[in-house]
Amino acid sequence: MFKEYVAYIKNNPERYWFKRKLFGWGWTPATWEGWVVTGIYAVAVILLAFTIDSTSPRQEVFFTFILPVVLLTIALIRVCYRKGEKPKWQWGLKK
Repeated sequence: MFKEYVAYIKNNPERYWFKRKLFGWGWTPATWEGWVVTGIYAVAVILLAFTIDSTSPRQEVFFTFILPVVLLTIALIRVCYRKGEKPKWQWGLKK
């Protein structure tokens, strides 16, 4: 199964940054550019998480963590749509 998955990701003549997930709906990074975008997103969310503590008021948490994470997620989804395959529900490789 793993070999089939790797072959599916490597079969990328259009050089999509993100390939359609093999199971379910969404994308997975397929090139180094896709991995860089995913890594930047993850690092940004982790850094934002360090800005909140137990004494932070709720309103401050919204503007310093929740809103930026929502905006970053929207940006990531836009990049995936522009640089990735068209998403669709998939459940394994076609036989």
